[in-house]
Amino acid sequence: MKVYATDKVRNLALVGHSGSGKTNLTEAMLFQSGVTKRIGNVMAKNTVSDFSEEEIARQSSINTSLIPIEWRDFKINVIDTPGYLDFIGEVYNALRASEAALLVIDATAGVEVGTELIWKYTEKIDLPRIIFVNKIDDENVSFRKIMEELEEMFGKKVIPFSIPIGEGNDFKGVTDVIFQKGYEYKDGAPSEIELTHDQVKATERIYEEIAEVVAEADEVLMEKYFSGEKFTREDLLRGVTSALLEGRAVPLLVGSAEKVIGIDLLLNLIVNYMPSPGDERAHIGFRHEDDKVRKVDVKDPYSAVVFKTITDPFVGKISLFKVLSGKITKDTQLYNSTKNTSEKLGSLFVMRGKQQFEVSEVNAGDIGATTKLSVTQTGDTLSDKEDPTLYKKIEYPQATLFFAIEPKTKGDEEKIGSALNRLQEEDPTFSVERNPETNQLVIGGQGNVQLQVIMNKLKSKFGVEVVKVPFIIPYRETIRGTSSVQGKHRKQSGGAGQYGDVHIRFEPSDEEFVFAEEVFGGSVPRNYFPAVERGIMDSKSHGVLAGYPVVNFKATLFDGSYHDVDSNEMAFKIAASMAFKKGMEEANPVILEPIVKVEVLIPESYLGDVMGDMNKRRGRILGMDQQADGSQLLIAEAPQAEMFEYSIDLRAMTQGRGMFKMEFVRYEEAPANIMEKVIEDAKNKED
Repeated sequence: MKVYATDKVRNLALVGHSGSGKTNLTEAMLFQSGVTKRIGNVMAKNTVSDFSEEEIARQSSINTSLIPIEWRDFKINVIDTPGYLDFIGEVYNALRASEAALLVIDATAGVEVGTELIWKYTEKIDLPRIIFVNKIDDENVSFRKIMEELEEMFGKKVIPFSIPIGEGNDFKGVTDVIFQKGYEYKDGAPSEIELTHDQVKATERIYEEIAEVVAEADEVLMEKYFSGEKFTREDLLRGVTSALLEGRAVPLLVGSAEKVIGIDLLLNLIVNYMPSPGDERAHIGFRHEDDKVRKVDVKDPYSAVVFKTITDPFVGKISLFKVLSGKITKDTQLYNSTKNTSEKLGSLFVMRGKQQFEVSEVNAGDIGATTKLSVTQTGDTLSDKEDPTLYKKIEYPQATLFFAIEPKTKGDEEKIGSALNRLQEEDPTFSVERNPETNQLVIGGQGNVQLQVIMNKLKSKFGVEVVKVPFIIPYRETIRGTSSVQGKHRKQSGGAGQYGDVHIRFEPSDEEFVFAEEVFGGSVPRNYFPAVERGIMDSKSHGVLAGYPVVNFKATLFDGSYHDVDSNEMAFKIAASMAFKKGMEEANPVILEPIVKVEVLIPESYLGDVMGDMNKRRGRILGMDQQADGSQLLIAEAPQAEMFEYSIDLRAMTQGRGMFKMEFVRYEEAPANIMEKVIEDAKNKED
């Protein structure tokens, strides 16, 4: 593959709901541009972009893949993303590295939840969009109905740049609105046909809408428009690009990826109207952390950001990067300015699916790849050591679903750690933690599919099979009453004996643990006070009800006795532990459960269902806050034990439209029925 100048590069994130046909669309683009002689298909498991074992088995994308398309002396870097909501991190990475998003919509399904969420996100980051309505050849498809739905959801800015000739089984081609010509297709090859009177009228009406939007681009075009003067091709190029960049127009095209209809118009629109990365008006997803400004220009010092990491146990680590300034050649000395360390550049290449094509250099605005970077991770900045710069890292959504896992084979404990770390490099939205209290290995992510994929990759890529195990909930114990007890340890064994005698008062406290003494007359020598405190400290990690740590209590040593010969620190430590057990039993011990604060963002239509479900989880609604877009932010508190599967349940309740975040806030006394169950479970484990 040849090296492309900045102005000949287009970077496009391919996004949309799962099943909309994104991967099949990349196959149609590859076929249309002459890269492949046969169209791959997801169902046939032979596509260029879905090449991993997991993707082939699932027949859907789970990883971002790069598909460069060479068209009319331009290079279009199509970044194909997964449609599953679980892999939203992959979508964020792709959108960040692109100057526009190509939003694919399934004509048979209309605007689905994935479409809505991506639209909202691209609006938020001001990223230009192009819409491709796929599967227009399926039965019972109505283009008019699709347009009405799009206008209702997204407004009048969605403008058709092509319209179908025929629908459903009668679909045979498309009309190019800009040039007001009609085309039929055979094996992807268009042939011009004469338009009917109604088709001409339809294209003229839509062309007027485009011309009106274009006219708003600058004063010269506005004058031309009102004087009735026809726009030149250059006028249209300039005006449509401006409207696209300013978010005033979202071009829409129709077609069929499977039959390769309308793909040439899509490719033409991308190279004609999408901005090059070097266009000063273009969206740059990478913001500087420092005061330096780099232009997307080969003349500036080089800088790049790794936006995707691919791990492979055989090939090693592949880092995909976007060059944001200057250029990277095979001789470039890499410096990771995020971690302040030098890196050695491996081979320099571009990727198409899993294929690698070596190149001599990668210019500003283009996307390249290299292998074996030792410390560089997704989000890191590479720049000139003599003139370094730093770009901000992307903020990924917090994990909302967690699995406790353990290796199926005992000997795999060590292997699992390094394997999970490598998978975390590949997917930064995936978290790994060893809970210090329960010692459970916990993985977290955006949803069930993502975590199942992680577990499958552990087995297929790294040979480590894991199983999901029940969560150990970190309950606590405390006391609600006061008790005064004696702990006496006395042991005679022929020689020196052991003697320790303490009287301790136990009572509730706002602090986690307080030790005090009120000893009078030297009944317990002062030098034994630390031993008494240590005895209680060691004992409080194992409560009397279910063996959970004891918190929020005060222990006051107020009396006791000692022996001149037999008393020692160990004896008083044991005596204190005996007093602890007795004191806890007599001070009305209770179980405390962890409580989390939950903020749930949902469309208002789901509010009743979500509130009802929260009540079933023993949750308390703290308040509601209506957002600017009409959605509701529900704030609640609930026991952690009731929230482990909330991610799955909320998605089902809201058809994927609900989002939430959760954080631990405090411990509260568990209801009697929960307490009984926790104690019973603890006894069963001991048995």
